[in-house]
Amino acid sequence: MGGGVEQYRLNWPGKREALATSNRSITQTLRPIRGKSSDFDITKNVVIEGDNLVGLKLLQRGYMSKIKLIYIDPPYNTGKDFIYRDNFHQSIEEYQTQSEQISDTGQRLVANLESNGRFHSDWLSMMYSRLRVAHSLLRDDGVIFISIDNGEVHNLRKICDEIFGEPNFVADIIWEKKFAPANDAKWFSDTHDYILVYAKNKLKWSPQLLPRTEKHNARYKNPDNDPRGVWLGGDLSVKTFSEKYYYKITTPSGREVYPPPGRCWTCSEASLQKMIEENRIWFGEKGDRVPTVKRFLKDVRDGITPVTIWTHEEVGHNSTGRRELKKLFDDQGLFDNPKPVSLIERIIHVANVQHGDIALDYFAGSGTTAQAVMKYAAEKSICVNFILIQLDVNTEPESHAYKAGFTQISDLTVDRIRRSANKFEEEYSKFSFQDYGFRVFKVDSSSMSDNFYAPENTSQRMLMSLVDTIKPDREDHEDLVFQLICDEGLDLALPIEKRLANEAVIYIVGSKPVRLAACLEGLITTELADEIIQLNPDRVVFKQSLFQSDAELTNVVEYFRQKSFEDRLAIL
Repeated sequence: MGGGVEQYRLNWPGKREALATSNRSITQTLRPIRGKSSDFDITKNVVIEGDNLVGLKLLQRGYMSKIKLIYIDPPYNTGKDFIYRDNFHQSIEEYQTQSEQISDTGQRLVANLESNGRFHSDWLSMMYSRLRVAHSLLRDDGVIFISIDNGEVHNLRKICDEIFGEPNFVADIIWEKKFAPANDAKWFSDTHDYILVYAKNKLKWSPQLLPRTEKHNARYKNPDNDPRGVWLGGDLSVKTFSEKYYYKITTPSGREVYPPPGRCWTCSEASLQKMIEENRIWFGEKGDRVPTVKRFLKDVRDGITPVTIWTHEEVGHNSTGRRELKKLFDDQGLFDNPKPVSLIERIIHVANVQHGDIALDYFAGSGTTAQAVMKYAAEKSICVNFILIQLDVNTEPESHAYKAGFTQISDLTVDRIRRSANKFEEEYSKFSFQDYGFRVFKVDSSSMSDNFYAPENTSQRMLMSLVDTIKPDREDHEDLVFQLICDEGLDLALPIEKRLANEAVIYIVGSKPVRLAACLEGLITTELADEIIQLNPDRVVFKQSLFQSDAELTNVVEYFRQKSFEDRLAIL
């Protein structure tokens, strides 16, 4: 990527284009699908069907720096996976035709075979552009967990170091995905995957401690009946040598002991004598053992620091994930290798997700993340919301999912969320915090045939010549409202009120403050404009064709100028 001073970095063919792709603006929008949604009007959960790079960009303005946790389980690039191929220079039709991006069955993905000369490059470009956009969505105290195998973990570390900053690397967790060896493996039986963890700002994020278990507490005993309770003996020596702390200790039995070779005691003789007087040093039942420090359970932190090896006994394995999905779908195996809910629950817990936080998964697959979020929140009696993005790619006709009626993977994702929500709502009905609904959206082309105009960019001649800028097939007013929400970079979960006002209908997005007020049906008058101004919205949008005359349009625009609202008005 240019000459000059040599630098330590990972380069590949297509990296510059992947960078440009991540920065390139888009024209797509999100269209609501009420028929697939649940509790659409009150929920704050979001499910997006479509390309996840476009979906992330559509989220970028409304959710920038608002996401607490991102978990993704991307294609592992095994030579059998499918990956996204991105090109936004051409029109959608041109690109799909030239790249053969869409197959006869409507597939949006392309195979990334090991014989491909750009095998690693194509995968890295796909990941790089999406991670760059995802980085902007994380809060300062946010964190991302990424599942991966040993095929690309080394490359993924490098691009994450570049995007998140090497100092923000937290851990490389080893998850035991299988509990038995594969005896037909040619070299080694692959029984683990990795989970890379990066913080947005490592100085502002810390993991939540894991709960202490009976197994952890069982190590604490009280052989001397200390009234302070059970305790565990700790080493009195350290390897950081200091001559001052190297001395002889005489046990109650008269035995003389020294620190092990190359080590010294943790404290001075005076400090040791004080601890002995406070009965904080244990010399064994007969008083002749090497001294240990008594660490009382009551003084221990109420939790365990997470470790980097997660066993299948703790968080489940591949078979666990398959069984959980089959249980939800009447013993039907509809998806290959879904992650176990317990694994994602552990991630949510360690990520320190709290009431009111948002978790994002933009490689949603079967929807395990949504199920884990709802379960975790219900058990904690808090509310945590999720955003899922899943490509609306077709299922294979011979697959179990297709035969069960799921023609697209995203259909399965949505149905799993619905089934999980019904299950948890029944099991945890005493908890009223959790949100079990979800709004479903579909990535689609813009509803606008042209840009709408702000008053400062509008002349009288232009007003006289304006035609309807809304595409003929996008007359559904809710489509237009969400087009405006996307264009304005608003939260997709904001409440929407439909209010009648004389001969018009006002769509009010958000409350206290009102973020957007739009009149898309009825008749727009100066009186209506005044009513909207009283709401003090951040943005006002009028549909140009709803003005009774060009003169009325001019009057309303002038009225907004007089009220110092001209910078908030747009006409489409």
